[in-house]
Amino acid sequence: VTTDPEDTPDSNGLADIDHFAQFIRGTMAPPRDAALAQTPDAQIGAQLFENIGCSTCHVTTLVTAPPGTALNGGTYIVSAALGNKIIHPFGDFLLHDIGTGDGIVQAGPASTANKLRTAPLWGLHIRSRYMHDLASLTLQDAIDRHKHEAGQARHAFKELTAPAQQQLITFLKSL
Repeated sequence: VTTDPEDTPDSNGLADIDHFAQFIRGTMAPPRDAALAQTPDAQIGAQLFENIGCSTCHVTTLVTAPPGTALNGGTYIVSAALGNKIIHPFGDFLLHDIGTGDGIVQAGPASTANKLRTAPLWGLHIRSRYMHDLASLTLQDAIDRHKHEAGQARHAFKELTAPAQQQLITFLKSL
């Protein structure tokens, strides 16, 4: 049996996966489509996003932990470069039961088996498929698949006029 050479820690005790995690922590989020974000429709759509409750889970702004904060039992310490940073992920990264009906059961305790981690919406404008399983080909379909905890926002979206729905979609396409 040959061991995987990438699993051998370096002189600092870090394996390749640790180096990769450090690299990913320092990468920037995809930029917004600035031109589209400045359009009146996208700006109205942003307000609708807030008004109908999308931002309850798709949180617009978060602040990273302060420098020196120990995470994962102390295996990672937040650096000064990454601490206290304001980010706009449009996601809370928490588990929610949105009842997608896909039958995909998550590993972990039974209490979280049907819950999904809220995906950040940043970079949405460069995606062609949506939701955790990539089964939604349109943003309207992705919104329609939000049920249970997200049911009220889904219902509120359906109650919008067709032009207002399109304004919200325009906002999403600017992310």
